[in-house]
Amino acid sequence: MSKLIAFAAIQGGYKVVSEVEGLYQKALATFSADTKVEFPNTAYYLPVIYSLTGLKVETLEDIKKPLAFARGLLPPHVRGKNHLPYLGPLLDAGMAGIIAYEIKEALRIVNQPDFYIAQEDPDIEAGKIWTGPADDTILRKRGVEFVDGSAPGFAAIVGAAPNPEIAKMIVEDYQKKSLYIFCAANHNGNTVIEQLIEAGVQIGWNTRIVPFGPDISSAVFALGFANRAAMTFGGVQPGDHKKILMYNKERIFAFVNALGDIGTEWGVAAAGCVNWGFPTIADTDIPEILPTGICTYEHVVTNVPHDEICQKSIEVRGLKVTVSDIDIPMSFGPAFEGERVRGADLHAQCGGGKTQCTELVKMAQMNEIEDGKIIIDGPDVGDLKVGDTFPLGIFVQIAGREFQSDFEPILERQIHHLVNYIQGIMHIGQRDISWVRISKSAMEKGFTLKDIGVVLHAKFHQDFTKILDKVQVTLYTKQADVDKLTATARDEYHTRDSRVDKMKDEDVETYYSCSLCQSFAPNHVCTVSPERTGLCGAYNWMDCRAAFEINPTGPNQPIEKGECLDPKLGQWKGVNDFVYKASRGAVARYNLYSMVVDPMTTCGCCECIAAMLPGCNGVMTVGRDYPGETPCGMKFTTLAGVMGGGASSPGFVGHSKHNITQGKFILGDGGLLRMVWMPKMLKEEIKDRIEKRGAEMGCPGLYDMIADETVGITEEEILPFLKEKGHPALTMESLIG
Repeated sequence: MSKLIAFAAIQGGYKVVSEVEGLYQKALATFSADTKVEFPNTAYYLPVIYSLTGLKVETLEDIKKPLAFARGLLPPHVRGKNHLPYLGPLLDAGMAGIIAYEIKEALRIVNQPDFYIAQEDPDIEAGKIWTGPADDTILRKRGVEFVDGSAPGFAAIVGAAPNPEIAKMIVEDYQKKSLYIFCAANHNGNTVIEQLIEAGVQIGWNTRIVPFGPDISSAVFALGFANRAAMTFGGVQPGDHKKILMYNKERIFAFVNALGDIGTEWGVAAAGCVNWGFPTIADTDIPEILPTGICTYEHVVTNVPHDEICQKSIEVRGLKVTVSDIDIPMSFGPAFEGERVRGADLHAQCGGGKTQCTELVKMAQMNEIEDGKIIIDGPDVGDLKVGDTFPLGIFVQIAGREFQSDFEPILERQIHHLVNYIQGIMHIGQRDISWVRISKSAMEKGFTLKDIGVVLHAKFHQDFTKILDKVQVTLYTKQADVDKLTATARDEYHTRDSRVDKMKDEDVETYYSCSLCQSFAPNHVCTVSPERTGLCGAYNWMDCRAAFEINPTGPNQPIEKGECLDPKLGQWKGVNDFVYKASRGAVARYNLYSMVVDPMTTCGCCECIAAMLPGCNGVMTVGRDYPGETPCGMKFTTLAGVMGGGASSPGFVGHSKHNITQGKFILGDGGLLRMVWMPKMLKEEIKDRIEKRGAEMGCPGLYDMIADETVGITEEEILPFLKEKGHPALTMESLIG
């Protein structure tokens, strides 16, 4: 190993730790020792320090221990002669630097609480371009993408490219491969983020280009995000540093791109990242660390040309990505799914309450359609003026020897994602409430409606090759044709929904598993029944059955119920046997209809978490979209942090929004009649279903009896409201026995 590399990293470690010690003493002289220290709206204190050491930094006083720990990690300086060419001292110096950087960023937030903008997307017009540490809502929302593979990893870019065009080229190359791009640090006062803004590229979590901060210390937010993922989804306990680091090496496929001159401060950051198994690939000519050891392959690779840096990074990290080569003039991939088309860049739009936009997938006979045929029936977008609206009907016909009508909604649901994957096109909603916005930039590149058909044809063949043989797409843009398709589609939607809604758990002998999240929550096994949708809300029983038909070796496997051990709580021998095996012996049993007695395991991808409220003899639930306090004393982020690794926690359970009003929702504990509190936004979203289910249970006024945050956020605050309304939970048998 190069003496220069070791010198730079170790020298950088001493420099950074000393600097932060000075900043800390200045903070103590300015603020009281009990001043609160935190990364806002996160449940993991300072996450790198907490995850690796177990130390909870909550006040300025608490910083003393981790800062002393960082000082203790610093190895002896490199000698002029006979230095030891080992990774160990370099890794220790790097870790000391990373810990110091996290403290530095925490002190920045104490001194400048408004430096970072606490939201997914920056406010460029206001000059607030740095988002800082991701809050837990973002972590959980984006964590799903790492679970399902749509985000195979992330590139942490520090510094700046030689010019905005090169910066855009590198970042878009990563976007095409579906990676996140975490950006920090500046080179000679310039940053990749500012270069991208200059090049007209949208930045923010929604486009997977995350502007963490302008200094190299901001890069610690990427490591914090990775460690929080290990604790949130992988169930790794704080303080278990070996498991945290191994989890990241094996499951979080990340790497660093250093663009610009690498000084001692960058050097110590690069050395620190090696502890995680994250290599550094640089564009400058500095000494390399090529032998393998901590990282999967090389540790530091340098002097890489800009047009090769993406592919080289993926190769060095050992990352496997699938790139879809779609023959359209725009870039294509999941990285563009969150891209927004705002008014200034809007060329034309359809749906969204302005016109009708409907989507329908239907099975066809083999001789009825022609594979790859794309029909535009009506004017194309090139015939429209800027600002125009138009109706749109997307009708996809699919034929295949193995295709079934049950598969129609599964493929239909993909239209939303796939259209969104087109750069410059925004898609919201599904079925007959879709909304498509087309940007001027897409039009400048040559977008036509045919490109939507090209994407759907290609991707359906790529993703569902086992069940289909032909795909034909028709896009209607004449009002009469769209209205006709909409009427047909609504009949189909009703037929599908009524078929699922009328099913009962007793009607079937087979349930289905979903183990998609086990890559992050190894002990979690979701059991999906007709009356209990998957925790994430994405799968119902029929979807799982269809998914098993499509992929018999996939995450949705049949579970024979077997002997019923407890009909009230919902426990079956066959389910227990399957769960025990699928959880590798970690979970022996659970109940589908109870949150009090042996509830189902929960992963971090759940839409909602229900918690018992003993003082009200009821339960509450909270969705991931609600950031506030709840009557159980914990926010959603805290609840998910406790349970999200696949735990079965009596008194708590994860579930989907739809499950709240399904017939078997915590029926063993009293069902929906136990619900005494939920956030107003969730309550209003499912109002009609609450009213219907309440009436079925003999309580037609239940909706108005459920408290929300406008009533209170503690049990003491909501109890008078419940008594005034005569909530049924107050007269039911005690929840705690």
